[in-house]
Formats: sequence, structure tokens, C-alpha cells
Amino acid sequence: MTLARKIIIDTDPGQDDAVAILLALASPELEVLGITAVAGNVPLALTQKNARVICELAGRRDLKVFAGCAAPLTRKLVTAEHVHGKSGLDGIVLPEPTMPLATGHAVDFIIETLRREASGAVTLCPLGPLTNMATAFQKAPDIIPRVAEIVLMGGGYFEGGNITPAAEFNIYVDPEAAEIVFTSGVPLVVMPLDVTHKALTSRDWVEGMRGLGTAAGRAVASWTDFFERYDTAKYGSIGAPLHDPCVIAYLIQPGLFSGRHIHVAIEVEGRHTLGMTVADWWRVTGKDPNAMFMGDVDRDAFFTLLTERIARL
Repeated sequence: MTLARKIIIDTDPGQDDAVAILLALASPELEVLGITAVAGNVPLALTQKNARVICELAGRRDLKVFAGCAAPLTRKLVTAEHVHGKSGLDGIVLPEPTMPLATGHAVDFIIETLRREASGAVTLCPLGPLTNMATAFQKAPDIIPRVAEIVLMGGGYFEGGNITPAAEFNIYVDPEAAEIVFTSGVPLVVMPLDVTHKALTSRDWVEGMRGLGTAAGRAVASWTDFFERYDTAKYGSIGAPLHDPCVIAYLIQPGLFSGRHIHVAIEVEGRHTLGMTVADWWRVTGKDPNAMFMGDVDRDAFFTLLTERIARL
């Protein structure tokens, strides 16, 4: 029997973050050591609360949820209530969490966990802005070589951006943090908009979730209904992209995704392109690759995996 892969989920829930967390908690291949919240889709007071709401929905009150950075490294926080609603989890009213927030700062938990666990044993899974990750790397550079891999949702190349014409939201919110992570030397797997915009929900899938008759199934259907309205209006697509679950799906079934190992730079000064992930897809710069930048996903197999796992909760 293979050992479960140890992960820390760093997140700013967000409906698609919530689906990603549920997928991880339903998957025996993964051992979630803790969840760290960061400001992003909504402010930190809501993201740390939402993370606990999701854990309770999954029946995992035992999980530690830590609050992390409330603002980007050097910039004012930009949020996305226009997509996720005032709470970040609009779409269904869920009970207030009764599990307490873990004591201590998320960044300290990340550092302590990486120092305690065997080198190369822990994978970091950021689903939001990279502020907590970068802060941990700045505060404790000794942990950088101990990270097995970072699998993150962020960026876009062929799809452009979703918060500006050039930038995807997670990278745009804290481009300086992204630059620290992308130049850290840690092996990176990136799920950009190029992939997540192919992981589109369908009406059949959403109704199938509702038809599970479980609390988790109803929540997933309601969340998807809510943010689907925004995406279908914006892109004219059939459904909503499930961005963050791509990170967790990759950890479970990496063969669902294909991409290229390339050099990716983060634009931190651009007048029109701040937060752009400058992906050298055609390998024209001659720079050494620093990221596995995904370009495609087997959509049907991805949704089969999601259905099968969320049905277990």
C-alpha cells in the first residue's frame, strides 16, 4: 500500500477552493496536514472562517485551520466579491463553524511542519495568492529545499487574465510573492487559466451533485450555481471553470493533465501587465525551466473523479 502524500492546502475560499478542499478530504491518497488561510477572494476574516465551514461540512473538525497573511507583501489587498459574493461562499447558507481557529500564524505552521517532517515529504498546494508561501520562504529560507513540490493554481498565458487583460487574479493580488515562489528553486506545477477554463461544469454534473442527496453534494451544486452565473455571462461558456480542484486532481491523477516544463517569469513592474505570468511556452528565451506549466486537461475524467470522491463525503 502506498503512503498518502502529505500536503498543506493554502487557500482563500472561494467556492472553487471549497470544492478543492472537499476533493482532498475525500481522497485517501492525500494526508492534509493542515489548512492555511490567506486573504484573496475575500478578506482573511472570511477566508479563515470559510475554511472551517468547509472542514465541518466534510466532517473533519479535527483538521487544524490557521489564519495567515491579511494583506499582500507590499500592496493593498484586491478582493473578488464580484465573483464569489460577500461571504466568499455565497450560494448556500451553511452553519457558522463551531471548530476553533488553530492558535498561531499560518506561516509559522508551514515553517514548523516543513522542519518537522522529513525533507521532501510535504507538498504545498496554494489555491490563492502566494503571500503565505513567500512570507514563509523569506522568514525561514532553510525550508525551501525541504519542500517536495508546489502545485498551485495561478496565471494564464494563452487565456490571458481574468482580473486584468494580462493577469490572473491569484498572481495579480500579490505579484511580489509570486516572484519569490517562482524563483525559489522549488519544483513547481502550475494550473493556469489555460487548463482551468477547460474544466467547465455542465448542467448535468451540477444536478448530479445535487442528486447525491448529501450535504456536500448540495453545497457543491449551490456554490457552482452561484459563480457559474458570473462566468457564463463573462465568457459565454456552458459552465463555470473549477480552477482550484485542478490542483488536487493533479495530486491524485497527474495523468489527467498535460503541459510543458518551461521558464515562467512574473511581471512585477508592468504598466499594463502587472501580475502577468510570462510563460516561455515556445522556449525562446533560453532560460532554464522552473515550472511544469499545464496546458490541457481530460475534462470528462476530471469530472468523473470529482463525482466519485465527493459522493464519499
